[in-house]
Amino acid sequence: MVYGALDIGGTKIAGALVDADGRLVARAQRPTPARESAEVLADVVSQVVEELAAHPAWTALSCLGIGSAGPVDTVAGTVSPVNIPAWRAFPLVERVMTHPAVPAGIRPVLVGDAVAMTAAEHWLGAARGATNALCMVVSTGVGGGLVLGGTVHPGTTGNAGHIGHITVDQHGPLCPCGARGCVERFASGTAIAAHALEAGWTPPPGAPATAREVAAAARAGDARALDAFDRAARALAAAVAATAALVELDLVVIGGGVAQSGDTLLTPLRHHLASYAVLDFTRTVRVLPAALALDAGLIGAAAIAAADSRLPPPALPRRVS
Repeated sequence: MVYGALDIGGTKIAGALVDADGRLVARAQRPTPARESAEVLADVVSQVVEELAAHPAWTALSCLGIGSAGPVDTVAGTVSPVNIPAWRAFPLVERVMTHPAVPAGIRPVLVGDAVAMTAAEHWLGAARGATNALCMVVSTGVGGGLVLGGTVHPGTTGNAGHIGHITVDQHGPLCPCGARGCVERFASGTAIAAHALEAGWTPPPGAPATAREVAAAARAGDARALDAFDRAARALAAAVAATAALVELDLVVIGGGVAQSGDTLLTPLRHHLASYAVLDFTRTVRVLPAALALDAGLIGAAAIAAADSRLPPPALPRRVS
């Protein structure tokens, strides 16, 4: 028995096969051509599927989960990622299901990428056993998922917990989603790098202007880089405090590419959270880094697909050496 998973984001499109013992027996990844046409994007997804299908384990495929940047519509099987402009109500489930390599009878299970990450962290990671938790993906965009009453809560269309599009500044910059002052416009990797550049920071010669480079500069003490991360952390803290006031969180887990900066992000986030989470029942919310790093979306998509197909979940995942 093999569980398949796709993880589609603004930076990368990845896929994996997880066996019944929990091993990631195959993994494929391509950069996301986020500014290209819908068909170019779909072709990259097909390439990832084809690479997985070339692995001998594909013949034992029992289910397939897709975690995608959102918004998603799990009922219609469509995706409209804010950071992938060409895909609006794109029929991703149908396109994957009708791929020649996908066995007949397997209907992919679509979830938001942050919901997939939440499922993985609640099952095996930093939110394991939590009753009420918020898990966030801070990457090219900012997404989130909720655990309420001990169960992952995706919402009617699969978008519950989409914290990146909570407004934290009514007069803030216009977001591609159409609103102003969204968390994502302050805390995404793209926003962090843009703010640092506007302040006069420059990446090392030959290096790209990314949040990773800004984080390295912040660790070296660059004031402009530190300010960019502090600004991001303040926006995240405001949104976390608002969510905690609404649903009484026990725990917040931060994952995604930007979260790999570790304390560069988490230290100012916890500092600002103390200023925003002032109600008695919000003060004790803990903030932890994700335990499953960048594979959480794949692990969660596989687990959700298994549950939807009423299959036993894969065991504790471990990477093939």
